[in-house]
Amino acid sequence: MISRFFIDRPIFANVLAILTMLFGVVALQRLPIEQYPSITPPTVIVTTSYPGANAKIVADTVAAPLEQEVNGVENMMYMSSTSSADGSYQLTITFEIGTNLDTAQVLVQNRLAVAQPRLPAEVRQQGVTVKKQSSNILLVISLTSQDKTFPPIFLSNFATLQLRDQLSRVAGVGEVTVKGAGNYSMRVWIDPDKMAARGLTTKDVEAALARQNVQAATGQIGQPPVGNGQAFQLTVTTLGRLTDVRQFEEIVVKSGAGGQIVYLRDVARVELGAQTYDSFETRSGMAAANLLVYQLPGSNALDVAKRVEKTMLEDIGPTLPKGMEYTIPFNTTKFVDSAITNVYSTILEAGGLVLIVILIFLQSWRALLVPATTVPVTIIGAFAFMYLFGFSINLLTLFGLILAIGIVVDDAIVIVENAAHHIENGESPRNATIKAMNEVTGPVIAITFVLLAVFIPTAFLGGITGQMYRQFALTIAATAVISAVNALTLKPAQCAAYLRPHAGKNFFTKIFDFFYKPVERLYDWFVRQLVKVWWLVLVLFVGVGVLTTNWYRAIPTGFLPEEDQGYVIVAVQLPDSASLERTREVADKLNEVLARYKERGMVENWFVLGGLSLLDGTAAPNGATAFIAWTDWSQRTKPEESQTALKNAIQGELFGFKEANIFVIIPPSIMGLGFSGGFEMKIEDKGGVGSDTLQERTQAIITEAIKNPEILPPPAIRSTFRAGVPQIYLDIDRVKAEKMGVLLSDVFAALQANLGSIYVNDFNVFDRTYQVRVQADAFFRGDTRLLRRLEVRNQRGDRVPLATLLTAEVRVGPQSIMRYNLYPSATISGGTAPGFSSGQALDVMERTAGQVLPQTMGYEWTSIAHQEKRLAPQPHEILGYQFTLSESVVVFGLAVFLVYLVLAAQYESWLLPLAVILVVPLGIFGVVAGVKIRGLDNNIYTQIGVVLIIALASKNAILIVEFARELRMAGRSIREAATTAARMRFRPILMTSIAFILGVVPLVFATGAGAASRRSLGTAVFGGMISSTVLAVFFVPAFYVAIQTLIELINGPSKPKNEEEKKHAEEVALSVAPQEPAHAVAE
Repeated sequence: MISRFFIDRPIFANVLAILTMLFGVVALQRLPIEQYPSITPPTVIVTTSYPGANAKIVADTVAAPLEQEVNGVENMMYMSSTSSADGSYQLTITFEIGTNLDTAQVLVQNRLAVAQPRLPAEVRQQGVTVKKQSSNILLVISLTSQDKTFPPIFLSNFATLQLRDQLSRVAGVGEVTVKGAGNYSMRVWIDPDKMAARGLTTKDVEAALARQNVQAATGQIGQPPVGNGQAFQLTVTTLGRLTDVRQFEEIVVKSGAGGQIVYLRDVARVELGAQTYDSFETRSGMAAANLLVYQLPGSNALDVAKRVEKTMLEDIGPTLPKGMEYTIPFNTTKFVDSAITNVYSTILEAGGLVLIVILIFLQSWRALLVPATTVPVTIIGAFAFMYLFGFSINLLTLFGLILAIGIVVDDAIVIVENAAHHIENGESPRNATIKAMNEVTGPVIAITFVLLAVFIPTAFLGGITGQMYRQFALTIAATAVISAVNALTLKPAQCAAYLRPHAGKNFFTKIFDFFYKPVERLYDWFVRQLVKVWWLVLVLFVGVGVLTTNWYRAIPTGFLPEEDQGYVIVAVQLPDSASLERTREVADKLNEVLARYKERGMVENWFVLGGLSLLDGTAAPNGATAFIAWTDWSQRTKPEESQTALKNAIQGELFGFKEANIFVIIPPSIMGLGFSGGFEMKIEDKGGVGSDTLQERTQAIITEAIKNPEILPPPAIRSTFRAGVPQIYLDIDRVKAEKMGVLLSDVFAALQANLGSIYVNDFNVFDRTYQVRVQADAFFRGDTRLLRRLEVRNQRGDRVPLATLLTAEVRVGPQSIMRYNLYPSATISGGTAPGFSSGQALDVMERTAGQVLPQTMGYEWTSIAHQEKRLAPQPHEILGYQFTLSESVVVFGLAVFLVYLVLAAQYESWLLPLAVILVVPLGIFGVVAGVKIRGLDNNIYTQIGVVLIIALASKNAILIVEFARELRMAGRSIREAATTAARMRFRPILMTSIAFILGVVPLVFATGAGAASRRSLGTAVFGGMISSTVLAVFFVPAFYVAIQTLIELINGPSKPKNEEEKKHAEEVALSVAPQEPAHAVAE
């Protein structure tokens, strides 16, 4: 027996434990720290622009060819795109979880290369960018000039030139994006009146820029081969590309026969401006340039954030010019740090409570040392397994460690209890430990295999759920393995060294016995009555099962609980066609509101991204997005300071804004799954019904959906798709243009250059390359009167006024066109009403869409809702029988089946394992009851709790069934074997269960960052453990009697199969002869 070896060599056993901890400590230093593991679907972003084009043109000429090629790329889950009225285009391809992002990017690039020849020349000139999207925004750094020394364009480019590259080199930083006034550009603001007076068109200006702003490679003097005697070799240089405003102003646009020269400055205003003027950024009301720092996947979020902060403080901060300041208004690691710190505290609290319970039951510090040393060995050793599995230190793995504390001490407690019992029967500590190990080695191994059988199958689940289960379950499985090895090596050595015969009952022992002994006697009497009416117990069991099933079906379903992550998002939406200036005015009023909350100490900071519509994910002049960072959770302890209360208070004030619709949105629990919590439904035009019908049917769905109590009314449910946005339509007389010799391409080029700006070529400054762009000056773009000033040349060289070729009229069309999986689409975003689950809300939306949409239209889910629907039960059919089944149910069923197989192998019986398996519904009853009582939903954490309870309920039942089996083979009657085993195992089961239950109490009543997740998991496990303990200790003896009776009716009385088994059974029978149960003993 392996345990005897370590009893005789205790130093060897301690060395193994020390090595286990040492490996864990080394791994701990290398494990990354993050809120969640990499559980979000990887995405690849494709961006380009078509300057001057509207949304319809971009959708037809850019989106269609690109998406037709990209569609179906390997491992693609779905794709969505936005074509905006400013000519920008963005395509997001979302891949299955686990897809190699580098490979995905290459595959997308290869497909785009096939489509690029079909793109307009202007788009090809701009270029098509393909980037891997990091969903983990680590923090935001904001540059401001409080005294307005530096304008926004300077702040933005200073951030690009001086900060971005240096921050990108910080270890663990994946990407740094600058949001501000944009890159520098040499802006040529042409004056159509002056152009017309000098007989010039925009084509002339573009041609002059192209001719005179060129890079020249002028060679060398004396470059070989040359004749003999060449003494020098000199490089020839000249002014090629221009570099400053004055040089561009001196460009000759036209020269006359009489020596007249028209310079660019004569017909245009030239300045070093911004490439685009379609956005603005502020921080706490001041103009700002914001740097979004993204974390490299797999890096340690807390360490990366600290390195970034240190770089800013020590390296960059001191070099900032006077009048420029930086702040970090948004830092997601504050939530991660606070949440993980709270979990660490919970681990310590759980460990302390567990040890207190053990001390109360064992009443001996010597006996306490045995299970107490199990906790650090297993918990620290688990970090080594986490490193081998490629896990990180995150909320899920730490939850696993919290719950493992109550599990890993079980083996030690069982060993101590048994050894103490033999010592009180007169055995020496060494012999008592050897006998105890003979009796409990089988159950310890069986319990370990049962735990592995429950947790390992979850590693094969796919999607986000699989990733979350895997981190949690395999962490507990690792602690179970370490605990089992520890129980067979170190624990026997410690028992032989620490335990001593009892010297007499002390005061605490008498007090404990005074309360405990009556409980044990009452339990023994009750069990003896129940085994006589085991059929009644089976009837009660069926009743519990039916009640559990009904309650389980009634509990609302969800994906993840809503967390207070320390910030909320504000979406600002002005009326259609509202200008950016009007959006800026609304943002100023929003700043005033938030400033008041900052004065009250509720808001720490905020920043605004003007020109970005969060609601539909597009760049739009009538939209803005703000991120509000609350003060620390420790400063918001009152009910009126909770996230929900503050959100409602701010939302109430913002409802009073008549100029815009403003929504305060709680972010999703996992970054990267959409921009907001709630659900997102895509309504698709699959039959070419057009934008008007798409909008009308989308609004019809919303109108019908809000009639159901599960759906929150507007503005919680909304769609920003608008087919009737006012637009200017230019009706070009194409026949007249042909007669006058005017090319349509020249007409379009003139419109683009004047109204939309045109990219001509590049120039160099600050060691960077920037664009040269031509556009009509601001005064001439205020209304349609500009069109009367524009001219084009016909093929004969004559100037033709554009006003003679076109007429302008007001029409309506979409501000932006969104496509989802190739189809034009509209997005419905919504929330679930209190008292209902997200699953119920999704069912209502699906039912409504099915009633409202014609056959030429359809719908799909995206973001979190897409993941939740993949977890929902799916329809199946076998032999004509239709039923629904979810992947999680399959895994739960597989876990129970594997437990059954392990026990069948252990007991060499196909029926006896049922005495253990039948206890599982009793544990699930407690999970369901706990969730129902607290008004929670059935989310991922609840399901993780179910998996854990399957293991824990089985573990307690094994202790009773294993001993009852041994007693039966020793000749005891079936009832006597069941009742004696139940009485002997009552105190260890009670001790381990109470220890575990109190260990999860800190989770049940968690507060602060990450509290919702901890409460959800803690409630499920707390309720399940109470019911599985209270019910199982009464039901399992009856289950054993019923099943053992059935076995013997079929096979005859149970007998040992060999002498060794017979001897072992007799030893067990002698050790548990009817008597007062033993204490753990001490000197």
